Amino acid sequence: MTVIKPGPIEPGERIEIVDILRGFAVFGILLVNMLYFAHPVYLEAIDAGPWANPLDQAASLLIAFFAEGKFFTLFSLLFGLGLAIQLQRSQDKGLSVVPLYVRRLLVLLLIGLAHAFLFWWGDILIYYALLGFILLLFRHTEPRRLLRWAVAFLIIPLVMTTGLVALIELARTMPEGAAQLEAVLAESEAQFRAAYEQALAVYSSRDFLAMIPVRMADWAFATTGVVLFMLFSILAMFLVGLYAGKQQLLYNAAQRLPLFRRVVIWGAGIGIVGNLLYVTLAHGASVLEPTWSTLIGLVGYLIGAPALSLAYTTGLVILMQSANFHRLFTPLAAVGRTALSNYLLQTLICTTIFYGYGLGFYGQIGPAAGIALTIAIFSLQILLSNWWVKRFHFGPFEWLWRSLTYGKLQPLRLYLLAG
Repeated sequence: MTVIKPGPIEPGERIEIVDILRGFAVFGILLVNMLYFAHPVYLEAIDAGPWANPLDQAASLLIAFFAEGKFFTLFSLLFGLGLAIQLQRSQDKGLSVVPLYVRRLLVLLLIGLAHAFLFWWGDILIYYALLGFILLLFRHTEPRRLLRWAVAFLIIPLVMTTGLVALIELARTMPEGAAQLEAVLAESEAQFRAAYEQALAVYSSRDFLAMIPVRMADWAFATTGVVLFMLFSILAMFLVGLYAGKQQLLYNAAQRLPLFRRVVIWGAGIGIVGNLLYVTLAHGASVLEPTWSTLIGLVGYLIGAPALSLAYTTGLVILMQSANFHRLFTPLAAVGRTALSNYLLQTLICTTIFYGYGLGFYGQIGPAAGIALTIAIFSLQILLSNWWVKRFHFGPFEWLWRSLTYGKLQPLRLYLLAG
């Protein structure tokens, strides 16, 4: 009797557009993360902005409008799509996807924990790994119900934000409540300012070990703050990706162009309006004391960011039908095939540039320089990734992930090269 064993996806089995989209997401994530590599996480909590330089102000607005919230949601969509692909491959082999997928998530969690606590607090792999267990519960859900659940997950942070603002506004109407609110806000700002100064001093030093507890505190702050709202967007886009995979929308993209065009139009329309509200009313506003005005801006962000992300996704798929654009974007496929390694490499490069044990530029660059640095680093990653995939099956961390998942060393080097 032949025993069918699970195995990793070989290069020839990959869907090119998925790798290109993943490579595009790697660029956008670096663009947004750059400021948080260079400055403490408490930057916005203590109103350390707005930026004095008009060029930095313009760059900050451009990043907020076009990038913030658009690329981790794109990566989330692709994560959900990945589960759908693995489901299909497991069904074709008559196997259950659960044991293998659980091992994948556990290994990803270990990589994320090491990344977050030893190198950079802004790791997103931990959240993907943990939320991946929730995604697994939806593996048998009918496609249309997946979209309904996605909408429900997007509504939750809207309700939470509205409730928070309502409580703050209610407290302001009562003299005693207003006084207590001001005292709490003042105390919180003082704590965050102290944490900001500590992070600035520690990351500017050469003491790697001293950075670990500070990094853990930064991660905890980020997780209980902004990331708490991000988690619902991640889950929503997980389900959209699972839906796209179950419907095989990217397998015959040329036949789905009318659908993709509608998504581009609606996504861009909703995304532009939503993000205009965000950059006008909420971007740069105090995160400690939200108002009804900032609430409207945050609603614009929570709806507009995933909408614009979908417009990016389907727009790129449409462009890829043109031979000229196909040639232009094809180099991104190698970045997408090695996305995990490139994501971690970004941390290695940026912490070396900014932290005290490297070049020591921590706290010294603004958004405009961050954009230039992003373009330079990503250009290098495109060259390196294309060199790598011609010689190896997987990126180095993809190889580690697969080897630990399958419990055996996977073949790494390609031996089909001439010479």
